[in-house]
Amino acid sequence: MRQIILDTETTGLEWKKGNRIVEIGCVELLERRPTGRTFHQYINPQREFEQGAAEVTGLSLDFLADKPLFAGIADEFLAFIDGAELIIHNAAFDIGFLDYELSLLGPSYGRMHDRVRVEDSLLLARQRFPGQRNSLDALCKRLGVDNTHRQLHGALLDAQLLCDVYLNLTAGQREIGFAGVEETETASAATFVFTAAIAAPRPRVQPDAEELAAHQARLEKLRKKAGGVCLWDALEGTQEAVATVV
Repeated sequence: MRQIILDTETTGLEWKKGNRIVEIGCVELLERRPTGRTFHQYINPQREFEQGAAEVTGLSLDFLADKPLFAGIADEFLAFIDGAELIIHNAAFDIGFLDYELSLLGPSYGRMHDRVRVEDSLLLARQRFPGQRNSLDALCKRLGVDNTHRQLHGALLDAQLLCDVYLNLTAGQREIGFAGVEETETASAATFVFTAAIAAPRPRVQPDAEELAAHQARLEKLRKKAGGVCLWDALEGTQEAVATVV
């Protein structure tokens, strides 16, 4: 599988207000291994930064004045990412800006989802670490990724850090759920042959009275915090699921 870790920097937070991309950074992975290939480009946005945006990136309009427009780098960028799976932290932000930039070039460029698949590493982090801070800096600290050299936001630097974070975040992905799977290599990618062991019955655990009481107490706390509404209560067959936890 070919994956591209991608990050962008922009003149502001919302493309709907006319903000533009000022930097793109990409790191290529092949079968979850960095290939050493990267894409990095500063871009002249042809507009001012919003308040605070320039300080976050350390970029200025003077520095970007002689850089190419997005139109000038679009084809090279698209050739680099075409057909890959993009790994992006808070993907909706970057994809929104990239789709906006493509729309300014005309309908023939289409949208990002026409060209690539997208995996949001922020959603992956929230699933693994619910209720915790899952910014890139927080994940670097939690997963042991050295980011001491990150003083400012930079697209290529952040893509390189996200690469390490993503690989740590999904380390064991091949082990979980793939017990009893025989791996074979093809010329282009790894494929999996499932054996009968994968269909073996899973162990069933029956909670005792104390565990059920603790579960109900926890739900009651959630109901109080949420104004009497708890997502668990809305699930179909909740009571039966509580009585037979798998």
